[in-house]
Amino acid sequence: MSKNSIINTLAKCAASASNQSLSALFAADSNRMSRLRVQAPGMVADLSKQKVDEKTLNTLIQFADSCGLPQFFAAMADGAEVNKAEGRAAQHMALRAGKDANAHALGQPISSLVADDLAKMRGFGQKLRRGELTGSTGRPLNTLVHIGIGGSDLGPRFIAQALHRQLNPGITLRFAANLDAADINDALQGCDPETTMIVVVSKTFSTRETLANANVARAWLVQHLGADAPRHHMAAVSTNIEAIAAFGIMPDNVFAMYDWVGGRYSLWSSVGISLMAALRGGAFDELLAGAAAMDEHTLGTPLEKNAPFLSALVQFWNRNFLNLQARAIAPYASRLALLPSYLQQLIMESNGKTVGVDGKPAAFAASPVIFGAEGTNAQHAYFQQFHQGPVPVPVDFIGIVKDAEHNPGQHNGVLANMLGQARALMVGKPAIEIAAQLREEGVEESAIERLAAQKTMPGDRPSSTILLDELSPFCLGALLAFYEHETVAQAVLCGINPFDQWGVELGKKLALDLESRLNAHNTDGMDPSTQALMERINRPD
Repeated sequence: MSKNSIINTLAKCAASASNQSLSALFAADSNRMSRLRVQAPGMVADLSKQKVDEKTLNTLIQFADSCGLPQFFAAMADGAEVNKAEGRAAQHMALRAGKDANAHALGQPISSLVADDLAKMRGFGQKLRRGELTGSTGRPLNTLVHIGIGGSDLGPRFIAQALHRQLNPGITLRFAANLDAADINDALQGCDPETTMIVVVSKTFSTRETLANANVARAWLVQHLGADAPRHHMAAVSTNIEAIAAFGIMPDNVFAMYDWVGGRYSLWSSVGISLMAALRGGAFDELLAGAAAMDEHTLGTPLEKNAPFLSALVQFWNRNFLNLQARAIAPYASRLALLPSYLQQLIMESNGKTVGVDGKPAAFAASPVIFGAEGTNAQHAYFQQFHQGPVPVPVDFIGIVKDAEHNPGQHNGVLANMLGQARALMVGKPAIEIAAQLREEGVEESAIERLAAQKTMPGDRPSSTILLDELSPFCLGALLAFYEHETVAQAVLCGINPFDQWGVELGKKLALDLESRLNAHNTDGMDPSTQALMERINRPD
């Protein structure tokens, strides 16, 4: 079947989808769970509450084949030029593949580079945890302030929060990302300069926000410890060796980055140096192992049982054929509170594009609007709209099977809330049932129709549920790799490049011009709105 024929079939499936409720899909297909509940490393992914029937699923799989989805991932793993806009490989999988992987990027061997970087990171981390890494006054360093932004911040920050119980109790880990000076001021507040190491993460060592915060931290060190302090109290993750040397950072404290790893896929690289140091020994390697296991699953599992690919197909279906333009991430674990923010960058920066790799308008949209918060808090914020709003919002529910807090009552309560919300979205509550309940409660008949209409929940709203075995480095690595692969797979289905991000640049360039104009009180050539705002900012009180 041609790709156009497949698309036409999917359009017909979408037209009939409104006549098939989720409950009816379960009733009509005794094999639904076996097809849409997939086991993967560290997790099970249940897609059975998504609005796809057997014909739709089979057609989506045909579409993935017609797009060459498995072949694209094989080429990516082989180090081919999959990021054609920038002439680069995308070898984030090589970062967790192990020293014997024999990985390449554009034909150049890279496994030894990865092994050397990991060895250097381990050595740094071991010295810090043992108290062998000392500052300019000879005292052991025991506080890390990690400065980065975007992919150089969100991944390490998320993992540090998620694995809070596995952080070394003798090491303090803080983060600063925002250009607002309050962020770096808060990160440094209460730190002892003599025992603090500043870790600056910037591929080019020219990222405006990161350098601004790094300069504040450097000045803080010099103020308290003297001009030579940066040599002993600063480390960098970058490719710009000259700029790092000029900043006063010793070569021994410099860790590599490569152009074959994009920022939002870089957690597994030297970007994770603060995690390697602050987590208890071996935890970072377990994180890598979980991601590597998901890589193996993705590269070696047929489409019909491939967890990231099936999830990508469902999201592709929701966005392009059911016209659902948002997607909520609801982790039912307080320690996963930053996961929605992490996935916002991963998915929306990768796939928020309208032009395909051929330079023509893309036929499909690869990214919905991503938002979310942790359950059960989210239930008291925006779940009202999920249940009764005019447009369904697909939800990813993420739960953890094993109780890590040794409080089974509350743990089961959290999971029960997650399951209850997913079931309520699916089955809803019809007006006739509510009316009968109101009559039993003795409500006057004149008010029943009005109240029943207000309390009706239509149901038939899609969701996916991911159950992690436990909140461990391995399972977290697998979860993040799952979403990485799902994101890239959606890009392939839509014919876009998930590895560039041209849309980030324009606003940053305009900001540089506007900053100089603000300082000079110069509004010449500005649009009326921007001019008025600049005049208000510069108006003395």
